[in-house]
Amino acid sequence: MKLVVVSAGLSVPSSTRLLGDRLAAAVERRAEDVDVQVVELRDLAVEIAHHFTNGFPGRALAAALDAVTGADGLIVVTPVFSASYSGLFKSFFDVLDKDALTGKPVLIAATGGTARHSLVLEHALRPLFAYLRAVVVPTGVYAASEDWGGTDGLADRVERAAAELTTLMQGLTPTHRTPKSDVEVTPFAELLTQGPPLPHHAHDTVRAQ
Repeated sequence: MKLVVVSAGLSVPSSTRLLGDRLAAAVERRAEDVDVQVVELRDLAVEIAHHFTNGFPGRALAAALDAVTGADGLIVVTPVFSASYSGLFKSFFDVLDKDALTGKPVLIAATGGTARHSLVLEHALRPLFAYLRAVVVPTGVYAASEDWGGTDGLADRVERAAAELTTLMQGLTPTHRTPKSDVEVTPFAELLTQGPPLPHHAHDTVRAQ
């Protein structure tokens, strides 16, 4: 499985990158053969800006977009700016193809100086990726400055979110056959993009016509 971490941290070292690394390591502990790739948006800022003006991605940006598009799952981490995700973070996903994240499992995470900004996960990040038709894991992870002091709260959130992402990623296998029958099993992500089944009386109406 291919796991891509998108980090919008600006400083070096970056708590945003650190959180992304911890989440990726937690996924690696739960699944075999996980190939982790990190996309540092700080290094792509100039090419992202040029993409808006000329419509073409540079070589590094094109490679990052391809990595995200081809991933089995994403961990996306942004620092909080003005109670929302950073402009660099949003700009990267603005230049991504509009269908690239459809049905893709995404773990959302953010870092900030105070726990008061933790609602950025629900008010900004989750709606963004729902709009992009990604499958956002139930547990988002926010890390305030005080969370890096070894508290159990952050570790628990990291482990829970990683477990949810791993489960979704493992469900994104190609259509396969069960060992004892020829019944095809539809991948989880494909089920999410299908409409709800018709009620029984609706099926009866269709047959009557």
